[in-house]
Amino acid sequence: MSSLPAGWYKDPADPVTQRYWDGEGWIGKAIPADAVPPDGPPPVEEEEPPPAPAPEPASPAAATPPPPPPAWMPQQQQAPPGWGPMPPPPPGWQPPPGAPPPPAGWQYTPYPVEARPHGFALAGLGPRLAARLLDILAVLLLNIVVNGYFAYQFWQEFLPAWRASQDSIANGGSPFDVPAASGRTDSLLWIMLIVATLLWLVYEAPSTATTGQTLGKRVMRIKVVAIENTEPLGFGRAFGRWARLGLWTPAWGCAGFGLVMQFVDSISPLFDQKLRQAFHDKTARTVVVALPPDYEQAATRKDNTDDSAHSR
Repeated sequence: MSSLPAGWYKDPADPVTQRYWDGEGWIGKAIPADAVPPDGPPPVEEEEPPPAPAPEPASPAAATPPPPPPAWMPQQQQAPPGWGPMPPPPPGWQPPPGAPPPPAGWQYTPYPVEARPHGFALAGLGPRLAARLLDILAVLLLNIVVNGYFAYQFWQEFLPAWRASQDSIANGGSPFDVPAASGRTDSLLWIMLIVATLLWLVYEAPSTATTGQTLGKRVMRIKVVAIENTEPLGFGRAFGRWARLGLWTPAWGCAGFGLVMQFVDSISPLFDQKLRQAFHDKTARTVVVALPPDYEQAATRKDNTDDSAHSR
């Protein structure tokens, strides 16, 4: 049984199309790979009537082809350009009951099937990194505005101890022989870390809950979606996704332990070849997908259609 969740994926038999995988097999007709698929499985189509039987030949002699000429040899036909062998079935595929066994010597070669949650391609690691850097820059600007006062007070408390340390080094002494900074510096440091954490939460969680996109993700045209559907995540689920990464920020004051944990979480998609989920994505059961160029137009047409249906 395949562990691949149900959804729209690139058709292994024809990579330029996508079909719906219901967890056990492919169903419905294929659609272009760049098209926005519908939510859920495709509608059930009526079966086509069986073809009419071929007319019987008038006589056995008419049905028998003439013999080849003397010294005739069959020619081996060349495969058309781009032709290749049929791709193997998806992981976990099993033949239907009653099917004949495979021929002797047949071997199954694993074929990597790229996941396409809800018909979207998975976001690349490069766009995800660029989006995260843009979000860090946005949160940093917020901290300069909100945390600027506490940073100034922290520097005023820390500056005398730093100057004394530099003077001690210039005179040949040890920087550890000077008095330590006042205890107020520790309080100011914790206040700045807590404020920075709250600013990050306010910046990321609400936008992810409603649209699945922060400023950086919107610029890089990627989006956070749930594994099971494309509906908005809601604040609770978006908060759980952020918390796995953002709540380590106050631990920066513990010899940078929180920063190390956030770095490990940030590079964790490198170790998930199936869905490229980071640890915070696994916690919230989300994936990050790349949006096609016509995504906004398709979403607008869908909204207009829904409004027209409700007005009727």
